[in-house]
Amino acid sequence: MKFLGLGVPELVIILIVVLLIFGPKNLPKLGKALGKGVSGLRKGVESGKEKIDEKFDEVEDEKAAEAEAAAATAEEAAEVEAETVEDVIEEAEPVSGEESTKKHVKVKRVVK
Repeated sequence: MKFLGLGVPELVIILIVVLLIFGPKNLPKLGKALGKGVSGLRKGVESGKEKIDEKFDEVEDEKAAEAEAAAATAEEAAEVEAETVEDVIEEAEPVSGEESTKKHVKVKRVVK
């Protein structure tokens, strides 16, 4: 069984060294401080993750709003183009001569 790449014998040696350095009286204090440190680290990571998720959601909302605005602009441009074509067709006059039955119309295309 390995923990952080260390086997059981290595962990026992580390625990013995810690016991010799800090003594049996200070081990509960050391454990409590270590637990608080890990807890604080965990809370910090969760807080950072929440901030990143919020920012990601904001960016997604902005992209959706821009896409909707672009679609609305495209629809408006298509409506303007349709109105322009209808106006030109109504105002067009037949060409004299052989092709008098056909109407020649020049229409400006609206760039989307």
